[in-house]
Amino acid sequence: MSKRKGVSAEEKRTRMMQLFYEKKDFFQLKELEKLAPKEKGIIAQSVKDVVQSLVDDGLIDTDKIGTSVYFWAYPSKAKHVRKRKLIDLNEKLFECNKKLKQTRESIIEAKIGREDTTQRVNVLENLKKLENEEKILKQEVQKYEANDPEVLEKMKEEIKEAKIAINRWTENIFVVKGWCKNKFCIEESVLNKQFGISEELDYV
Repeated sequence: MSKRKGVSAEEKRTRMMQLFYEKKDFFQLKELEKLAPKEKGIIAQSVKDVVQSLVDDGLIDTDKIGTSVYFWAYPSKAKHVRKRKLIDLNEKLFECNKKLKQTRESIIEAKIGREDTTQRVNVLENLKKLENEEKILKQEVQKYEANDPEVLEKMKEEIKEAKIAINRWTENIFVVKGWCKNKFCIEESVLNKQFGISEELDYV
């Protein structure tokens, strides 16, 4: 059996932000190291690094009160930070594409009636560099779009709807099992085994 795949660094950041948005409270690091593993599946040893990376990105606020350090986060600020970051990245991407277009045009001009030259080699190297920058910027844009608070809120609503649906089908199973037991005098354990129903089946 293959080992269970670990949670990625970006997924840990997303789950940590969800924890702050759901609790709407202030926390010390020790409190987060207890809450995060239990509620979001983030191992305690990585909590400090995850929180610090979010603080560095301006998504989590922190302040020292007396000898204690507290952390908190609000969706409105996170949305503003990501929106500003997206704008900056899109501006850089626009400039990168502009330079890329100019470089490609220069390459076309350089090929006309010319052999390989130092200028042409430099242009090709610059083109490769710009293409790599474009790729990195596109990845950054996708990362911040995926962590938008509005997207997280939508995910929470979908989870709620999924739980309601699961409980509705669980209720249906219990009703059918009850009818079969009364109608045919069959033990519940026999029904479970016959239809592959877990003995631990319960509402979510």
